Amino acid sequence: MTKQEMIKRMQELQSKFMEIERKDGIDPFDYYTPAAGHFLESFKKEYNDLALKVLETAHSEIGSSK
Repeated sequence: MTKQEMIKRMQELQSKFMEIERKDGIDPFDYYTPAAGHFLESFKKEYNDLALKVLETAHSEIGSSK
């Protein structure tokens, strides 16, 4: 997955999160301790994994380190 594809996927995840938040609200408890199978369980993991990969890619592109 390219950096641009990862960023696009992150934007899709953000849009879905905002849609759910606007429609139903998001309980802070669910955000920090989501139940098994809850949207936020997979959302947080996927989003964080993508963010880390984008960061690592950006660092490698300019030759710096974290």
